Order: sequence, then structure tokens, then C-alpha cells
Amino acid sequence: MAQWVCSVCEYVYDEELGDPTAGILPGTPFEDLPDDWRCPGCSVGKEAFVRYEGEEEVNENDSL
Repeated sequence: MAQWVCSVCEYVYDEELGDPTAGILPGTPFEDLPDDWRCPGCSVGKEAFVRYEGEEEVNENDSL
């Protein structure tokens, strides 16, 4: 399971944990979050998140 970091407030969305406060079940992939899901830390949208792997963040657009 991956982790995604908000580039604004550094909140970490952990797919393994989900987001229980928003009704997102544990094990929910970031890609499956509703389009209107907002960062619990600062309320920005999913577009502000980057995938986190170990010591470095991975920009999904870099692989295009």
C-alpha cells in the first residue's frame, strides 16, 4: 500500500489506514478516493498530493 503526501500541509494519506473521518475505508487506493475528497489538513484537492516512497516523493506525471 502506498502513501500520498499533501504538497501544501504535508498531511499523509496512507492507503492502508484510509481516512475514517471521511468514511474512507482502510485499504482504499488513492486513485479510488472520490473526486471531491479533500485533504483533512488544509482542504486542498487530490491534485495537490504526490506519491511518497521511502525517502523521496514521486510525481505521477514524471512517468508520462
